[in-house]
Amino acid sequence: MIRDGAYARKIGDQGKMTERRTARRYDLSLPVIIRIPVENQPSPRSGKTRDISTRGLYFTIDHDLGAGAELDITLTLPSEVTRGSEVFIRAMGKVVRVDKRNDDGNSRVGVAAVIERYEIIRNEPVSQ
Repeated sequence: MIRDGAYARKIGDQGKMTERRTARRYDLSLPVIIRIPVENQPSPRSGKTRDISTRGLYFTIDHDLGAGAELDITLTLPSEVTRGSEVFIRAMGKVVRVDKRNDDGNSRVGVAAVIERYEIIRNEPVSQ
């Protein structure tokens, strides 16, 4: 069995990988603000999610990150998703995988991160 943050994969009898996620994943493209707490410069970096769950997320960003890096993540779930008011989420997590993407001159990288803890805040934006 291979564990990678929010999901686990098991190699079956015929050598095929069977994915067994521990949390439902939602394909959502949302703006995300990423801070790296251990850096001296707390300047936020903007990215965009590809998918999220209560245990992790995958996002793209213009800044290269290393596996194991700690993250301070801020995102907003719009009212179309929540069927009510906007919901602001502040999470702490760690990078588990980085996918380098330099195709078409695009320097964005894909980042898979596990969420270690999060806080849901309704009707008030998280300070940036």
